[in-house]
Amino acid sequence: MKKLSARRRHPLAAVVVLLLALAATGGLYAAFAPAGKAQADETAQSLAIDEGKKLYTVGCASCHGTGGQGTTDGPSLVGVGSAAVDFQVGTGRMPAQQPGAQVPKKKVIYSQAEIDQLAAYVASLGAGPITPTDKQVDPAGADVAKGGELFRNNCAQCHNFTGKGGALTKGKYAPDLEGVSPKHIYEAMQTGPQSMPSFPDTTMPEQEKKDIIAYIQTVNGSETASPGGLSLGGLGPVSEGLFAWVFGLGALIAVAIWVAAHTAKAKKS
Repeated sequence: MKKLSARRRHPLAAVVVLLLALAATGGLYAAFAPAGKAQADETAQSLAIDEGKKLYTVGCASCHGTGGQGTTDGPSLVGVGSAAVDFQVGTGRMPAQQPGAQVPKKKVIYSQAEIDQLAAYVASLGAGPITPTDKQVDPAGADVAKGGELFRNNCAQCHNFTGKGGALTKGKYAPDLEGVSPKHIYEAMQTGPQSMPSFPDTTMPEQEKKDIIAYIQTVNGSETASPGGLSLGGLGPVSEGLFAWVFGLGALIAVAIWVAAHTAKAKKS
């Protein structure tokens, strides 16, 4: 009897076994669930790349090469990243209608889902700037005054002080920034499309990009009034003063000539 009672289980033994089982189950879940999620994400990414490659073959390969290596009709896309694709295709600049000094913005022919697939395929060709998230491009809480200073120092030489755009050399131009989405402004700074220099995060941090976006939206917003009336493209007081002198003084001279001519005619009669 003493031997049997020595082998009798402790009343809490079942509870300990249950806790160990639950711990083991949780450990297995922690070990395998993330791997399963990662595998699902990898599969989705592979499918996006495959679909993007199909779209690329039809709409892009004739100019950029079958593997994105570039041709005489289009530059290499290796290393441009998903941000460049999202900007160029998302603004309708690509596919280009015809060669020229600069590819203009036009109607977008791809859906956002197709653009994402194209971007996934091009990104797979080589590492490059990644398409920003909504949080990265959200200008809420940004410093508009700081953004104005950054814009005037880095962008106004081409885009004008208020982002109205301007002419460049050899038939190129800096486009008007009014109405451009924050994401596309951010991507343009990331990738430097056409004649524009690029501003990676090492040169211009994310917060400074947000400040610039906030400034552009503020000066071109419907609530921003021009105290001088006609803005004349926002070129500043020099152009506005020149306009006043040329046209205002010209009008006064014309009136003076008219008065003198009619006065002389009246004296003769």
